[in-house]
Amino acid sequence: MERVNVYLGLGSNLGDRDVNLLKAMNLLDEAFGMHPERISRIVETPAWGFEGPDFLNLCVLYRLPRRGTPVEHATEILRQVKAVEKALGREPEPLFNDAGDRVYHNRIIDVDILCYGAETIQTEELTIPHPLIGQRDFVKKPLLEISKPEIREAFPDIFV
Repeated sequence: MERVNVYLGLGSNLGDRDVNLLKAMNLLDEAFGMHPERISRIVETPAWGFEGPDFLNLCVLYRLPRRGTPVEHATEILRQVKAVEKALGREPEPLFNDAGDRVYHNRIIDVDILCYGAETIQTEELTIPHPLIGQRDFVKKPLLEISKPEIREAFPDIFV
């Protein structure tokens, strides 16, 4: 069966952040039916885009059996990721200000799909690779730690 490398970024800045990350990884393992192939080190960084407690962040790599088209499969992964966030108490919808800009806030857990193989995907609900990787060292550094050459070659601008 063909597999695809799916990279996820996880972060938490509320409650017991280490436990939140562990619970999220356990729920992801359950949802995907496997453990990640690679897990980065945890990095602690200030909140990004707002004032709040520091975040703990890490990246994981799952080698998932490819199902359907990349868009179909990535959308299904997004649904699984959102279910994990909801199970841990995350508010389901992002907030936007009057100008339409995203408002960032404290989170018990945040799980983002960073890359789906070397695919570029753009739908109303999903942009892959994640559009803000290059601006976020707390994602970029752990992702570089666990990434395979396909990602570094497909998206060299991410790691500049």
